Amino acid sequence: MLLTLDVGNTNTVLGVFSGPELLTHWRVTTQRAQTVDEYGVLFLNLLAMRGLDARAIDGIVISSVVPPLDATLRTVAEQYFGCKPLLVDPLAHCGMPLRIDTPSEVGADRIVNCVAAYARFRRACIVVDFGTATTFDVVSEAGEFLGGAIAPGFGISAEALFARAARLGRVELKRPSRAIGTNTMTNLQSGMFFGYLGLVDGVLSRILAELAETHAEPAILATGGLAGLIAPESRFITEVDEMLTLKGLRLVFERQGAAREAPMAAPDH
Repeated sequence: MLLTLDVGNTNTVLGVFSGPELLTHWRVTTQRAQTVDEYGVLFLNLLAMRGLDARAIDGIVISSVVPPLDATLRTVAEQYFGCKPLLVDPLAHCGMPLRIDTPSEVGADRIVNCVAAYARFRRACIVVDFGTATTFDVVSEAGEFLGGAIAPGFGISAEALFARAARLGRVELKRPSRAIGTNTMTNLQSGMFFGYLGLVDGVLSRILAELAETHAEPAILATGGLAGLIAPESRFITEVDEMLTLKGLRLVFERQGAAREAPMAAPDH
């Protein structure tokens, strides 16, 4: 079985695959200060709760945008699972050409998402990932990462408002029934939800206009914890796959394994 970890700034999503099948998954808070043993016990307990034997884990792949945790999780994999993990480097592991100015700066999760989306559609596509930040990632018809956009996430945008406005209390992030709110709570929900929806569709409309010059109409897919809230209201997003990153991690791991096992060419004497 394969253990996949998508380590984000706010949450870490874990999944266990048996072949291509995602058996189970969890979403936990990313804790930068947790020790190797604390993470090890957490992972073992999560597996045990689902009736999974940790000894059956024979591969681990990690996508991380939290560098301070990389060494911790690498040690967890080695000490608690007896595995040398694959810590995804977009430049070395993903097999997707990066047609951007500074490839070393792009987050592993963004490229892993694009790998999974392109494997699914086999044509130009856009991935919108609703996380701590909301990212818009563009893949060409030839499977090249062309770049994208990064915006503040829906959750942290709301938190910034609550933190700076003393008389505005926290409200549930949800779609209100009407745009015209009749009390403070529904005013806030309307402004935050429809305002953020406008941000998403505004960025997508500009990306689509630029792509129209050189590419056929792309598939547009959403992922991330808040995808199910925002994406159904978008004028452009047609599909939601909240497990896209985990699926991409499995693909990257399998492709790396295939590359390692491929026979070497005979020397030319």
